[in-house]
Amino acid sequence: MNYIALKMLIGDRMKYLSLIAGLSFASLLITQQASIFTGYSLRTGSWLRDTDVADLWVFDEQAEFSDDFKLMLDTSLNRVRGIPGVQWAQPMYKNFVNVILPDGTSTNTRMVGLDATTLLGGPPEMVEGELRDLRRDRAVFINVADASDSLSLKRNPGGARPLRVGDRISVNDHEAIVAGTYKCTKEFFWEPVIYTTFSRATFMGPKVRRSLTYVLVKAQPGSNITELARRIHDKTGLAALTRPQFEWQTMLWIIRKTGILVNFGITIALGVVIGLLAAGQTFFNFILDNTRHFAALKAMGASGLTLMRMVLVQVSFVGLIGYGIGLGGACLTGLAFQRVGLAFMMPWQIPLVGAAAIVLCCSFAGFISMIRVLRLEPAIVFK
Repeated sequence: MNYIALKMLIGDRMKYLSLIAGLSFASLLITQQASIFTGYSLRTGSWLRDTDVADLWVFDEQAEFSDDFKLMLDTSLNRVRGIPGVQWAQPMYKNFVNVILPDGTSTNTRMVGLDATTLLGGPPEMVEGELRDLRRDRAVFINVADASDSLSLKRNPGGARPLRVGDRISVNDHEAIVAGTYKCTKEFFWEPVIYTTFSRATFMGPKVRRSLTYVLVKAQPGSNITELARRIHDKTGLAALTRPQFEWQTMLWIIRKTGILVNFGITIALGVVIGLLAAGQTFFNFILDNTRHFAALKAMGASGLTLMRMVLVQVSFVGLIGYGIGLGGACLTGLAFQRVGLAFMMPWQIPLVGAAAIVLCCSFAGFISMIRVLRLEPAIVFK
């Protein structure tokens, strides 16, 4: 009976291909858009993951995400260092600064200042130079990708070229020298990031009384991180979060404020609706066109359960093929997106969600079709 069910399905070539096309497009939309949404969401925490050197990030509790720079008093560092359970605590500066390139181009950047002794929290991978080069006079590091893009010399008299090691730039009207380039994970935020030492960053940055953005804290061996974070908050009034907690807070803020979740959610819901309508209507029409065949089988003694099984086999067959084609298309487009720098990330949960959505579409199509089949009168074959 399963063979007969598949022969009936494939025999109606146009409806068979329409079912495959509708379910494939629905599967493509659902898995592709969910993967793009996941990719952009994960990018919101890229800098935090690249700077994963401490157990806790301590910052002003009014800061809502990683690039919401609410500066603290310098005395906050010693207050944190004096709390029991802290093995070490190092300062970090991060703020917006204006940079003027050698060709006169002005651009906004984010400047990160590292403790000059330890250089903790530096770039994850150096391309040119070494991390200790940051201790040189007026030294800064730039992202190798930004050097050819947002920091490139487009108005250079000798022709456009990337910003290179040895070039001199102006940071808030203070001269700086590019001493190295680094590579990092692509971020959600678009302003270039330059690195220098903490003291140089506070000197070049805006002249304000507060000059401390973060305190990176390492807990003593055996300490309870959650308890230490609570203790830091109680004694200093500052927020203290682990890297995953800070990353999650940043991602939720971006999703809540930008509407990115709504946009991708609408597209994913549209994929489900397309699957429901395409599969439901097309398969119902298929059942209508094959009413006489199902009636004949019923007249020959096929039970309602047998007919339902045939419908289930047909629906499962087209669902499996449509899902596979759609998922494969999403993976191929994802590879193309990654090559041009767009965000795309497909963890194992997304194919499962896509499969569940296609099962829903097929179940809907199968349900309305089974009702029609079960109500068939065998005598219809003689009309």
